[in-house]
Amino acid sequence: MDHNRIRNRSLFILVVIIACVLGLTGFPKNVTQLKDNLRNRIQLGLDLRGGTHMVLQVHVDDAVKVTTDQTLEQLRDAMTNRSISYTSIERQGISSILIKGIPEEKSGDLGALVSQQFSAWNLQRVPGQLAERVLEMKVSEANTIRNQALDQSRETIRRRIDALGLVGPEVADYGQGDYELVVQLPGLTDPTRVRNIIQATAMLEWKLVRGGPFSSREDALSQFGGVLPPGTELVPGNSASGGSSSSGGQLWYLLTQVATVTGRDLTGAQPGTGRNGGPSVNFTLNRDGAARFGEMTGNNVGKQLAIVLDNRVVEAARINDRITDSGQIEGGFTPQAASDLALMLRSGALPASIAPLNENTVGPSLGADSIRAGIIACIVGFVAVIIFMLAYYRGAGVNADVALVLNLIILMAALAYFGAVLTLPGIAGVILTVGMGVDSNVLIFERIREELRHGKAAGAAVAAGFEHAFRTIIDTHVTTVAAAAILFAFGTGPIRGFAVTLTIGLIANLFTSVYVSRTIFDYVLSRRQKGEALSV
Repeated sequence: MDHNRIRNRSLFILVVIIACVLGLTGFPKNVTQLKDNLRNRIQLGLDLRGGTHMVLQVHVDDAVKVTTDQTLEQLRDAMTNRSISYTSIERQGISSILIKGIPEEKSGDLGALVSQQFSAWNLQRVPGQLAERVLEMKVSEANTIRNQALDQSRETIRRRIDALGLVGPEVADYGQGDYELVVQLPGLTDPTRVRNIIQATAMLEWKLVRGGPFSSREDALSQFGGVLPPGTELVPGNSASGGSSSSGGQLWYLLTQVATVTGRDLTGAQPGTGRNGGPSVNFTLNRDGAARFGEMTGNNVGKQLAIVLDNRVVEAARINDRITDSGQIEGGFTPQAASDLALMLRSGALPASIAPLNENTVGPSLGADSIRAGIIACIVGFVAVIIFMLAYYRGAGVNADVALVLNLIILMAALAYFGAVLTLPGIAGVILTVGMGVDSNVLIFERIREELRHGKAAGAAVAAGFEHAFRTIIDTHVTTVAAAAILFAFGTGPIRGFAVTLTIGLIANLFTSVYVSRTIFDYVLSRRQKGEALSV
């Protein structure tokens, strides 16, 4: 027997055990800190810790509508540059643009313009109307925009949640093709605030004020004969920022329809203190945004500039000087509101509005009950397995039990090191791992017994047993890991927790059932008297 190999393997196993213990306990200074480390090293999922589960509907057609509006403005400018006259251009529905008053001799020029600059759109004549054309977005382009809106919404919500410092949040697709997201927030203590942060579109725009404020929408329309000037729109004021009249009615502002600078041009946003001493949001712009902002403010000194958030005027202030790469947003914010707005602007604007479809709250007491039941199930199953292995395999059963204990230690330590979230199905994965660990040892021990019955010496029987059983163990573990990978890829929250614990447990089981068990057998054989029977 190679004593050096046994010693080297034993040292490696000892290093693994020490690393696992440190992963679970850290470097505690006292018993209290040890208990806290053991409690906090492993993150608990929603079903064990309590928290909020939400299903959100992403209104992806909003993104299609925004793209259509942007295309409308680009088309208007392009037609003006090419001297293609028209009487009006307006959006129809969410993905089509109606162009009226096109001279017949300019039809070819319009067709050439669309094919060159608007390849994602189809230009068609309006039946019975020779001077009208409809620009319709291609179906493939609309579907691409919808999918991109869903992806961007998912990432934006994830960034907002991460900025709140919640532990183990989950944001994933929900359903099949319904543009829905599932959000799981373990340990959430203020669901109302988080829901508002998640749902806020946070679309920030800077627009010039062309008129107002008006006491009502009807008052604003009456000032212009019931028809707004071209390129303008009416936007309500935010009551939280003083956007209400003295009589309690909503104030309205006439603004330019196209924003010179938007939240997409932001490079940073932080809560701060305004000129009047109240909470504010300080922002900085990228180079391109700063250039456009500087040109716009420099050409309109003395005029009013409106800051529009989610289609509501937060602040309308006089431009006193040219502003370039930084500025400040004031609007009667509370400190919490200023902090939340800065967070949303940093994480980016949602491309579409979001509405909650379902919201459930799991109380911490229910999670504690689940933990208690799961631990009891683990202990009962583990003890039953240990007793069985000792009774059936005698001395070799001790070997198997040591491997099982080390398997669980490695599994828990891996969860702590990787920051994986333990869920209720994850506990089921732990229990299943114990079962598969026993299965591996049973395969090995039965092969050893078979070799002994064929008359082989103890050392040769152990070597042959491990060699022959290894292929079967690898096959069963690889197929199970493949199934777990599929669960992880397509599952959410608890299901992924099950896949994680099962995968880690199976990898640990390969190490303990093959490497550790073989080392223990080799050590026992090295100290065995000649002719002594192997206890298996």
